[in-house]
Amino acid sequence: MSRAFAALADPTRRDIVARLSDGDATLTEIAEHYDVSIQAVSKHLTVLESAGLISRTRRAQARPAHLEAEVFDLMNGWIERYRRRAEQRYQRLDAVLADMNAEENPTDSTEQGAAS
Repeated sequence: MSRAFAALADPTRRDIVARLSDGDATLTEIAEHYDVSIQAVSKHLTVLESAGLISRTRRAQARPAHLEAEVFDLMNGWIERYRRRAEQRYQRLDAVLADMNAEENPTDSTEQGAAS
């Protein structure tokens, strides 16, 4: 997974992934969108392929790149797990801060309770 995140650290590779989310494309088709050499785009594809984010198959003379969605599902699961943990910590912090605020301003909480 580290290789996948490292591969996505580059904005050009993220853009290539975004383009491939619309469908498979050959090196030439991908390179049309960038002001860099075909060799540079090929290196980007090699990095993405080494990270397992794309695969390339041979279809006649062409080697279209294909986005490997399963890898993104794994990455998303990993991110979601840590997002939930962070959310729980923030909820606990909110509760602590609310308690501290209630202790410092006891009249505010009684006034709010009376207004309800």
